[in-house]
Amino acid sequence: MFAVTRLRVPAADVPAFLTSAAELLAALRARPGFLGGELGRSADDPQLFALCTRWDGVGAYRRGLSAPEVKIAGAPVWVHALDEPGAYLTD
Repeated sequence: MFAVTRLRVPAADVPAFLTSAAELLAALRARPGFLGGELGRSADDPQLFALCTRWDGVGAYRRGLSAPEVKIAGAPVWVHALDEPGAYLTD
């Protein structure tokens, strides 16, 4: 499965956001079932980002996001998340 979280980040917050997103990806890499992830910036809207992650399955994804270190690292990132569905099954 993969997950896509789109994030709207004000221009003034982008430098701190990029640091926080790197810390979040590092925390996710340590979780069982995490297969990979990346952060991208929209070519058309410089305040719009997408965090894409790949997981062994829904269980690994949910357990990964519920880990305390991921919650802590993710807080400054998730505050920018758009409220929309983001988990997609590939089976």
